[in-house]
Amino acid sequence: MATSLSSQIQDVLPKTQDTYYKLILAVGPARVGKTAALTELAAKHKWPRVNVNLCLSEKLLELTHRQRAVRVAGILDDTVRNENSNVVLLDNIEMLFATELAQDPLKLLQSLSRNRTIVAAWPGYFDGAALTYAEPGHPEARRYPTPQAVIVRAGKADQPDIGSPGEESK
Repeated sequence: MATSLSSQIQDVLPKTQDTYYKLILAVGPARVGKTAALTELAAKHKWPRVNVNLCLSEKLLELTHRQRAVRVAGILDDTVRNENSNVVLLDNIEMLFATELAQDPLKLLQSLSRNRTIVAAWPGYFDGAALTYAEPGHPEARRYPTPQAVIVRAGKADQPDIGSPGEESK
């Protein structure tokens, strides 16, 4: 019997304690259970679950286009810090990939995970070596060879992978 995604995430949590980035990415395409797993973990452990798209859209709305790219990282950092939890679950992170915000989503998540464990639902794929978001040629496409994160593949019976240190690229 396949282990649930929430159980897989819970099982790899100890692996983040000795890593530079305490980042777990639940990676998979839409509708494979990432949100359900984060919701289950939030209910079971009382960990905060942040809808990143909703949070950012509410806070960026009042800013000019120029200010938005500059303020995204700070807004997200403040949001995570204000949760006062050692583990924070981040869901619906697609807005971080918006070209007009000029962010590097993986680096942003890594910076958030320096002082607490971040579990994020990553809408994309991990092939065992590279983490991707969107297809090549898409304006928001990203590819990260050897991401520095613990990867749990959603929608597969595969065992979690630990991304090894390496360079990330667009």
